[in-house]
Amino acid sequence: MEYGETITTTAGVDRAWAALADVTTYPRWTASMSSVQPLDDPALAVGHRFRIRQPGLPPTVWRVCELHDGHSYAWEAHAPGVHTVGYHRVTAEADGTTRISIGIRQTGVLAGVVALLIGAKTRRYVRMEAAGLKAAAEAGSPTPGAGAAPGGR
Repeated sequence: MEYGETITTTAGVDRAWAALADVTTYPRWTASMSSVQPLDDPALAVGHRFRIRQPGLPPTVWRVCELHDGHSYAWEAHAPGVHTVGYHRVTAEADGTTRISIGIRQTGVLAGVVALLIGAKTRRYVRMEAAGLKAAAEAGSPTPGAGAAPGGR
């Protein structure tokens, strides 16, 4: 199962990336996340883990598994029978706008069951996150790490 959303912002790619990379601030601009707590360090880096709480879902630990600084990152979470990868990408367009692409890819023997149970919520959350990221980028989100709450959230 895969759910993705692409949205365009007037913010430059640097501002969009700054908002995207400051993962601890996500709850400030999307109601789909209640908290993002760094378990290692608040910086976005391969191997760093974050505990995310989302309304109506169990807390989940996400581990950054891929990072292309200034452009994209992916993180993954594991649950019995399901491997989930969340991908996030910003791309500069020729007209000066920035394309933001985010999504969730789920695989495993129980991925279909999970899709039936929470697929609608997952799609709604991905849409909320894309819209929130656009707004955060256009508002000039703080630089990565600047918005981290002391001791996590």
